Amino acid sequence: MTDFGLKVRMAIVGSILFAFYMFVGAFGLAMFGVQAWPLVLLGLVTLPFIQYKIGTWSATRRAEPMPEEGQYQDIHRMTDSLSQDMGIKKPKLMVMNMGVPNAFATGRKGNGVVVVSTELIRLLERDELEGVIAHELAHIKNRDVVTMVVGQSIGMMVGWVAYMIYMMGDDRNIGSIFVGMFISNIAQMLVMVFVLAISRYREYVADEDARQYIGSGDPLARALEKISQGAQGRESNLDDSVSALCIFNAERGLLQSLFATHPPTEKRIEKLRR
Repeated sequence: MTDFGLKVRMAIVGSILFAFYMFVGAFGLAMFGVQAWPLVLLGLVTLPFIQYKIGTWSATRRAEPMPEEGQYQDIHRMTDSLSQDMGIKKPKLMVMNMGVPNAFATGRKGNGVVVVSTELIRLLERDELEGVIAHELAHIKNRDVVTMVVGQSIGMMVGWVAYMIYMMGDDRNIGSIFVGMFISNIAQMLVMVFVLAISRYREYVADEDARQYIGSGDPLARALEKISQGAQGRESNLDDSVSALCIFNAERGLLQSLFATHPPTEKRIEKLRR
């Protein structure tokens, strides 16, 4: 079981995001009429689906299937065992040169993909790599990727609605268009604060699930330490959207910490070893 306070925070933030989602739906009904509810519902469902498909393709387009023989044979065995323990279908395994030691999961339960960097495989011991794999499988099991895509879609839709509301109540000219775009971006950023808060909470949950399934938090804690040290002075060749899926995403400045996709690595290590 995860920390009760963490569950409460996730429930509160999730409820706020759902309220934003309902606000977009209500605006659509007000614009097109109640009789147009099938069209509004289709729009609410279609955008997240399209983003999910494009995001999955974009994240894995430079990765290669991981052979089941040779140096990768043990990774397939541990993934198969962990997948059975978690009650999920074994995801497709892929390998990629990321420039830094890292790994990420994408897709959904029953059709997931785990991508591991060649740098990570060379860096970690077997039990540490098992901790990383368990963490990524937990993301698939908990449908975290789908949750993030839906949250990002809500942010985009709220931005559109904010722009349209402003433009409906103002004289349309070049200046008002720029003001409307500014308001749209602010509205989208507001929603993304909550989306990224959910992302940070879900990293803790995936860490905790991994700890339970491998029997100890220490291997994953050691892996995070090595990944953090191994990333120093090296440049990742991943896009920001893909980095958000990775097990490690470097913290930056004070303002950027508000929009961070991951909690501080030190706190994750501390919780794993506590």
